[in-house]
Amino acid sequence: MKFGIAYFPSKKLQDLANSFRMRYDPHYALIPPHVTLKNPFEASDEEIKCISTKLHEVAKKHDPFKLDVVKISSFYPVNNVIYFKIDPSIELQQLHESLHSGYFEDNSDYAFVPHITIGQKLSDDEHSDVLSQLRMLDIQHDEKLDRFHLLYQLENGSWTVYETFQLGKDC
Repeated sequence: MKFGIAYFPSKKLQDLANSFRMRYDPHYALIPPHVTLKNPFEASDEEIKCISTKLHEVAKKHDPFKLDVVKISSFYPVNNVIYFKIDPSIELQQLHESLHSGYFEDNSDYAFVPHITIGQKLSDDEHSDVLSQLRMLDIQHDEKLDRFHLLYQLENGSWTVYETFQLGKDC
């Protein structure tokens, strides 16, 4: 089965992201707006039990922290993805590293760029037009990241929560 690890932002930020995603993101119906903390990976039913235990350990090692959305950006020319850029704080970077080292070690092809996708799979012209319009918007938002989610993919390609992990030592 395919799993992934993500953070789902507040309803306010999800509503804002979805106002763009419903027009510019063909994955709109498959998963809510999110910050990918670990890309999809395969695991068996037995493996996921151990992974869940390890994720509880990771969550306990990290306190809740502030997440800042700072602007709209793009991965162009690598690909035509438009996103809300998230300030790569030390706390977010440390959480990401915990989910990519030790038991969770992998060799990702991309550097970690924290973001919430609001548009993807656009033609070059559409990407250029949409990005130039959206960059004029003043996007400033902050909230507390206090949990992350282990997700699994359903047969129809949509993602749903398998388990939620609260950050902090007292959880």
